[in-house]
Amino acid sequence: MNRFIFNPKHTIPLLALAIIATLTSCGTNTVATSATPKIIKPLKAVFINPHKSGTYAHFKAEPSYPQTYRVYKNHKLLANTNPSNSKVIIDISDQRAFLMNNATVAMDYPISTGTAKHPTPTGTFRIMEKIKDKRSNLYGKILDKNGKTIKSNADSRKDKAPEGGQFLGASMEHWMRLTGDGIGMHKGRVPRYPASHGCIRTPGSIVPTIFKKVRTGTQVTIRK
Repeated sequence: MNRFIFNPKHTIPLLALAIIATLTSCGTNTVATSATPKIIKPLKAVFINPHKSGTYAHFKAEPSYPQTYRVYKNHKLLANTNPSNSKVIIDISDQRAFLMNNATVAMDYPISTGTAKHPTPTGTFRIMEKIKDKRSNLYGKILDKNGKTIKSNADSRKDKAPEGGQFLGASMEHWMRLTGDGIGMHKGRVPRYPASHGCIRTPGSIVPTIFKKVRTGTQVTIRK
């Protein structure tokens, strides 16, 4: 028969193990287990457009509107829009314009109006003239005799061309005049903020359509 013989040398290691077990289970620095709560990050809100895709309501409800460069077209209505039933609305606050077929939006597109120094006038106007290829007689650039630009953003009333040089007016394709002092709609650079000398700049891909759908006498309303 095997007898257990007590050996005092074994008591210290056993006691140490007991102390370690007690510290790891009852101490203030607990060991993480599967029961430790996890921090859950809140989910980001996802925008869901409540309107039917392709509708004007859907287009305007998008978070990017009105700053978007996108253009809304009601293709069926646009095809039926002509100089006899069209009008244009310019919204300075939103920097958007609307080609209307009577009271319905046929096209909603970005524009750029006048700066605070050169504000676009508000009110109701009529298109006074239409010129497909036009250059400004006020704003442009000064060229020297060799055709090199020596001053961009020139004002012909203040800046004179040197001998042999010339003033070259800024391109204003598809010009639609609204006032006698030079305010109109035309092709131009369209940042998403007011940037013109008072005119209504319209994207090059859109302005030919506007030019075609209106006539001399078409109503244009400019609002803030």
